[in-house]
Amino acid sequence: MQRDLQRLSSETFDVLIIGGGATGCFTARDAAMRGLSVALVEARDFASATSAHSSKLAHGGLRYLKNLEFALVRESLAERRNLMRIAPHLVRPLPFLLPLYGAGLGERLKLKAGLALYDLLSFDRNRGVSEKLPGHRWIGKRAALAREPVLDGDGFEGVFEYHDAQMYAPERIALENLIDADAQGAAIANYVAAEKLLLRDGKVEGCTVRDTMTDARFDIRARTVVVAAGPWADLFLEQASGQQAAHRLIRSKGIHLLVPQIGKAALTIEAGSGHLFALPWRGHTLLATTDTPFTGDPASVAVTQGDIESLIGSFRKYLPSAQLDTVEFFYAGLRPLVSDGSKDSYNVSRRSELVDHAPEHLDGVFSALGGKWTTSRDLAEKITDALVAKLGKKAPACATAATALPGGRFDRFEEMVKGYQKTWPGISSMRNLAHMLGARLPQALKGARLTDLIKLGESGDTPAQVGFALKEEMALTLEDMVMRRTAIGQFGPPNPAAIQKVAAMMAAHLGWSADKTAREIAGLGHLYKVAA
Repeated sequence: MQRDLQRLSSETFDVLIIGGGATGCFTARDAAMRGLSVALVEARDFASATSAHSSKLAHGGLRYLKNLEFALVRESLAERRNLMRIAPHLVRPLPFLLPLYGAGLGERLKLKAGLALYDLLSFDRNRGVSEKLPGHRWIGKRAALAREPVLDGDGFEGVFEYHDAQMYAPERIALENLIDADAQGAAIANYVAAEKLLLRDGKVEGCTVRDTMTDARFDIRARTVVVAAGPWADLFLEQASGQQAAHRLIRSKGIHLLVPQIGKAALTIEAGSGHLFALPWRGHTLLATTDTPFTGDPASVAVTQGDIESLIGSFRKYLPSAQLDTVEFFYAGLRPLVSDGSKDSYNVSRRSELVDHAPEHLDGVFSALGGKWTTSRDLAEKITDALVAKLGKKAPACATAATALPGGRFDRFEEMVKGYQKTWPGISSMRNLAHMLGARLPQALKGARLTDLIKLGESGDTPAQVGFALKEEMALTLEDMVMRRTAIGQFGPPNPAAIQKVAAMMAAHLGWSADKTAREIAGLGHLYKVAA
């Protein structure tokens, strides 16, 4: 996958997708697979905003049942299965425990009924997937505490166990969609910011964009434009069209804290009018999440010391025996929610909406609003259906729900790992490599030396991945490499020697000067500082 600005500036495309998060990436793949000519630009790096700052879950949304959003839960559960089917190296089953403290029989029966409905709505959860998800069950107090001592507390009665799924590396799911779109002929570029829609008599003809690496501007010609800009969607449309957006977003801030592992299972904790997650992730625990309205510049969202203290305080209240003295890493993201007039972002629906802006004299412009990671593929299918109809094209039906992503083209994950371990014996990072690259791993390791397979840090990522990402995955900055092509920087400040190694490899490949290399290293500092 190569950044080809000459092609972007010289061709006329069926669709230009603005935004390289989950929705944009899934849409690029679907549209390209159906024979449309596709361009996609992202102002920063792919999946670098909301899509990278999630709870890393592929889930049905058990709590949405309280709001009677049965259709959304069913859609989410179906898409959870689809993600497990197309990316089995990156989306894996995850058991959840829902503890009860002094709840009483009535509350226990209510939760049992909700979980039974959750199972019913996921009736096909094990169809076409290699990893099975059991139904829910009750585990009594003694067995639950033997399994998770951290649950001990006044009035503890036991737990309900149910299953959802977890994403090993969400940003790589987005990336693999783009890799497949590129293989189908799409023209893709990061660090290209869309600025102004090109309009003639109320119909879109493309967009003026700016290469943020060089500050050069050029036009991309397209018959339709999809705005898939996440929390920027309504703001971008106003700026790019010069008129007020008819559809507004609520932006909800969610923070996540990475701490030393406090349990093996995921915990869903009823916390007053909300809920908390304690999620095991790669040998650590991810504490999630806050849900507060955010009205500032989306680019300015950050974690404050107050945010950290508040979330830790909530967990100490509900898990008093947990050791929560060390925060290893933290991040904040914005959920783009379709406004329903409510000021309470927690209870705003996570539904998505596709808006055709033709009535606003923006014929050919569509906005993808709201939604969540789990349902992004389904939203992309709806977007592509609308594009095909708008363009008057004859196209095949969507195949993205059953067609594996490039790294997911294998039968069983454990068998694949064993095969890799046999081919490359003694490599301690092999399981991580199998997760990150899946069936693409042999391509990444072609010609690799043993020194290319030495771990660069706790994440288990290696120089071989760095070299492969430089050649094949459009990594242009050090942050791209350590936060999204690999996870070297996702466990707190990385080892300086590892960062020097990665930076030196990138400098040699991209022609960075010593000064540029130093700036790239220094530029990582903001990731590990709390905001004022």
